[in-house]
Amino acid sequence: MTDQAPRPEGEIPGKSTAASRTTLSHIMTGNDTNLLGTVHGGVIMKLVDDAAGAVAGRHSGGPAVTASMDEMVFLEPVRVGDLVHVRAQVNWTGRSSMEVGVRVMAERWNESTPAQQVGSAYLVFAAVDGDGKPRAVPPVIPETERDKRRYQEAQIRRTHRLARRRAIKELRERRVADGIDV
Repeated sequence: MTDQAPRPEGEIPGKSTAASRTTLSHIMTGNDTNLLGTVHGGVIMKLVDDAAGAVAGRHSGGPAVTASMDEMVFLEPVRVGDLVHVRAQVNWTGRSSMEVGVRVMAERWNESTPAQQVGSAYLVFAAVDGDGKPRAVPPVIPETERDKRRYQEAQIRRTHRLARRRAIKELRERRVADGIDV
């Protein structure tokens, strides 16, 4: 006997944040550098998208596509020879979308010093079916106080994202109505 209320027919059971949490690690090489000799930001962004995509697919139980990258912050340069760890987890879920938080850590491959945070990002993924149409995702169940904080912060980011889209749409519609943008 469980202490949970019965679920409505068709409702997907929730999953904990730990159920799909993932770390992707990669040693940076000369092929990853930019013109300044540090690791190209696009290389880090691809690793971030790869890790976040794996988490979104694991959480949703199938394909998920990147819908947006809300924020990508580079805190420190990454160098050739750094061992980069990209840690990702689902912070929040909607009906078919998920926010995935990502933390990027780096350490020298041949030293025993602790890894330091070099970046972070928030991405939104949409779960899709075989025809590319949105499909429902399990609710995320925050476990720790940190997970609960991340869930609340994700709700704030979602509110801001939707308000920004709405404001831009209204501005464009006004400009078209005023004959400014055709």
